[in-house]
Amino acid sequence: MANFSERVKELRLKNHMSQESLGKVLGVKQDAISTYERGKFYPEVRNLLILADHFGVSLDYLMGRTDDPEVHQLEPR
Repeated sequence: MANFSERVKELRLKNHMSQESLGKVLGVKQDAISTYERGKFYPEVRNLLILADHFGVSLDYLMGRTDDPEVHQLEPR
């Protein structure tokens, strides 16, 4: 399974977006998107929700907990 940094980059490129344009969606600078994609930092919860909504995926998919973008909750372990 991919991790958060890989998912953000994958979704951004799949949607033909630059780091700058995704930053505008979140209200952050391009540098912030770069740090997310390099796995250095995570966005605030509010921006995680914006990312998931913008790309039409679940938070579990965005965070790398599932490979199914539609799954919103994993079964308890």
